[in-house]
Amino acid sequence: MASPNVTVDQVRVILNEVLDSLESPDYASKLDEAKEAAGNEMLKMMQLVFPMVVQIETETIKRHGFAGSREGIVQFTQLVRDMESQDNEVARLHNQIRSHYLPPVSISSTVDTSL
Repeated sequence: MASPNVTVDQVRVILNEVLDSLESPDYASKLDEAKEAAGNEMLKMMQLVFPMVVQIETETIKRHGFAGSREGIVQFTQLVRDMESQDNEVARLHNQIRSHYLPPVSISSTVDTSL
C-alpha cells in the first residue's frame, strides 16, 4: 500500500508514465481501434476504452507502491483529484489521460436554442 505522503512530483511521474504507455505503439493502436468501435457513444467508450486505460493505470501505479487492485486505483485517483487543485501540471496531465476515454465536449452550433 502506498504511503499517504506521496509527493506532487511522484504523482507527476506516475501520470507521465501512464501517458507514455497510452501513447506507446503497443497501446495506441489498440486504443484507436477501441475508440473507433465505440464511435461517439459514451456507453461504448466506458465499455471498450475506459477498461484499457484503467489497466494501464493499474500496472503503472503498482510499480510505484500502490495496490494493483480497484482499491489502489481509487486511492490513486483520489490523490490526483486532491492534488489537481494545488498543482496545474497534475491537473493538465490528468486531463490528458481523461481525454483518451472522454470524448471532447463540443457545443453544436446547429442546436435549436429557441425553446
